[in-house]
Amino acid sequence: KLNTKYRCKGYFWHSCKNTARANATGKWTITDYPAHSIFTVKLNNPTSSDSGCYWCAVEIGTYTEPDDRKYLYVTVKKEPDVSVVSSSASGHEGGDISVQCLYSPRYQNKPKQWCRYKDQSCYTVGRTNTSQNSSVQISDDGRRSFTVLTTGLRLTDSGWYYCSVGNRQVPVQLLVQSDNEYKSTCKSSCTLKNISFTLDLMHLFIFEVCSLYL
Repeated sequence: KLNTKYRCKGYFWHSCKNTARANATGKWTITDYPAHSIFTVKLNNPTSSDSGCYWCAVEIGTYTEPDDRKYLYVTVKKEPDVSVVSSSASGHEGGDISVQCLYSPRYQNKPKQWCRYKDQSCYTVGRTNTSQNSSVQISDDGRRSFTVLTTGLRLTDSGWYYCSVGNRQVPVQLLVQSDNEYKSTCKSSCTLKNISFTLDLMHLFIFEVCSLYL
């Protein structure tokens, strides 16, 4: 979990060019989430020239045990086949979180799923069985999007998920606050609103007093 994560470009592993490392800034951004056993790679301002062969890797650096790696091919398109309205969603313990997944017309009849990276558990549009969690509801509107609603949130629901349509996937991070954290945040927010409201009344009062003397 603590080993350095990086990404390199090239078809052959032994000759690929290192393009980004964890915690470095630039065209590529790599963020490590050790607690969830996952790291993400973000391509900033992609262009068609960024299409090509890449490797996601974890640095091990010994002769007997080479770096662990996974090959993938990246294609940059003007319009993605699958995307999400937001790549992260937050909620509080006991509350709800809704995620909207979008897909292109040619993927309308492809299988659609909502899956968790950690254990690869999935929920499928149009399929209901006793093994699926009843707190997760997934529905397709038939108009290039499907919605995932998770109710009765638990802290253990925090983590990385992905929308899947056919063979395309896009990641989403869910963040669940504890009930105490949520109440504390809400209380601070409400206090600020009350202060703002009081100031508005003061401004109104001063304006009215000034108007009387004009």
